Amino acid sequence: MFTFDFSRLATIGLTPVLLQNLLQQAQCDSSLFRVSAVHRDAVLLHDGEHERRCRLASSQWQALQAEEGLAVGDWVLAACDPAGDWWLQQRLEPVNALLRRNSHGQRQRIASNIDTALLVMGLDGDFNLRRLERFVSMVQAADITPVIVLSKADQCADPQASMQAVRQRLPAAMTVLALNGNDAASCGQLAPWLGQGQTLIVLGSSGVGKSTLSNTLLGEACQQTGAVRADDSRGRHTTTARSLHRLPGGACLIDTPGVRTLQPDLDEVALADSFDDIARLAKQCQFRDCQHQHEPGCAVRPVVDSDRLHNYFKLLREARRGSESLLQRKAQQAVWKRRSKALRQKQKLLRD
Repeated sequence: MFTFDFSRLATIGLTPVLLQNLLQQAQCDSSLFRVSAVHRDAVLLHDGEHERRCRLASSQWQALQAEEGLAVGDWVLAACDPAGDWWLQQRLEPVNALLRRNSHGQRQRIASNIDTALLVMGLDGDFNLRRLERFVSMVQAADITPVIVLSKADQCADPQASMQAVRQRLPAAMTVLALNGNDAASCGQLAPWLGQGQTLIVLGSSGVGKSTLSNTLLGEACQQTGAVRADDSRGRHTTTARSLHRLPGGACLIDTPGVRTLQPDLDEVALADSFDDIARLAKQCQFRDCQHQHEPGCAVRPVVDSDRLHNYFKLLREARRGSESLLQRKAQQAVWKRRSKALRQKQKLLRD
């Protein structure tokens, strides 16, 4: 049986339901902590009041990395040795995990045990609905509630028009807010998601105002902020690692570095849930196998925004590639190599 102080751990996201789940998994007599940061050679663990550095045996680290790694937000068991060093004993299986794929198609865990994802997009020159749809697909696939936060509303001439554009593009039930991340009163719109025991994660590209929003919610400048480029409103990485922070109201917040290239870890079913308008309309198409391209009687094309449809097909291709085995990917690469070689030979013959 592990030891814990519920009143303290509740300030970093422990709930009675979650505790019951963790109790069923414990395999050793240790203390319960939550991972607040992950470094190359150690992790930081939080007990609701203090952080402490915890080490892992090399074999244990390798095993965790093979299982998509240890992530901020994980609940773990750790014990202290006679020398006063803390060692990780067990990672407890998370309720949910936010995943993406790297350039090699491998899964990477961003964070775990999250209730709400604040998807931040600036109302400036870096406003991008396709990117926003990618974030929505990723968090919904992990069974996390998305809340769209349109930041820098004070720098936008007509934030209501931008909100309307997002609402027309995304499912109707999605919450969309426009706020000024520097203004505590404006950020008060997020109060419904900041209750005791709630865990939020802030996601978005560099320069959209994630760290500014985090600092305002925390009530202090914990995260470094920076300016964006004048020509396209893109920012640099001021946040370099994911980290968990306690909020004054009893919730906790995971801040993350900005991302430019995002490949969500999706399958076709999860993608259909995020683009439920397309899936619903597809049932009305004249042909059961309609691809929504040039087929007559398509019920999707006349209704769904063409750019949204294009983004859906792009994500669908990525999802199918992600579900392929290594052998299948190599076979597909061989096919494309043969086709490219044949095309080059044909072009050479035409030139001759």
